[in-house]
Amino acid sequence: MALDRDRPESLADLLGGRRGGWDATVPPVAFGVGWLLADGSVWYGTLAALVVGVAVAGWRLRRGDRPASVLVGLLAVCLAALVVLRTGRASDFFLLQLVSNAASALAWLVSILLRWPLLGVVVGTLLGQRGRWRRDPDLLRAYRRGSWVWVCQYLVRLLVFVPLYAADQVVALVGARVALTWPLVAGCVAVSWWVIRRTLPAGHPGLRHPVDPAPAPAPR
Repeated sequence: MALDRDRPESLADLLGGRRGGWDATVPPVAFGVGWLLADGSVWYGTLAALVVGVAVAGWRLRRGDRPASVLVGLLAVCLAALVVLRTGRASDFFLLQLVSNAASALAWLVSILLRWPLLGVVVGTLLGQRGRWRRDPDLLRAYRRGSWVWVCQYLVRLLVFVPLYAADQVVALVGARVALTWPLVAGCVAVSWWVIRRTLPAGHPGLRHPVDPAPAPAPR
């Protein structure tokens, strides 16, 4: 994506803007619509989700997205379909998402505690820095603080989804999936970027330019 040279590069620019946001919500919406129109049939709901999931995957491939990323998205839809067909409970279409969000929250939390914050790992990989960003104490601190925002994102989803799942509220789960996908991620990116900018000291060259600490003077 082309960047405006008159403004600083943002975290949203580095993470790809809105790509992959809306299409992650389309198969669950299709499931809910098919389920409602078929008077609560998980078979029709699953069929609708699979058809839409394949269509989205084809569109993403034509758009030039990486095949691995496309296949991961389609695999998630297929796994959710297998779960709901096996249990016969419509809300189980969202079970995989619950597990994924719980695992993600734990992974991001552990990464912070181990001083390998996943926000730094992701952005550093995108920028081709490998582990150089960790040698910059200011950048490491900023990534750790920014990663806490992502932990909160997954916890918010769990706080909303778990009660709805337990109550078997399929329509509410669909609505929550839409509301807590792209809008929540966009807010998370914006807040974590604000946290990073507030944490970095004035004069820091930015995410693309980690600052190595000055080497200790050689003993005489």
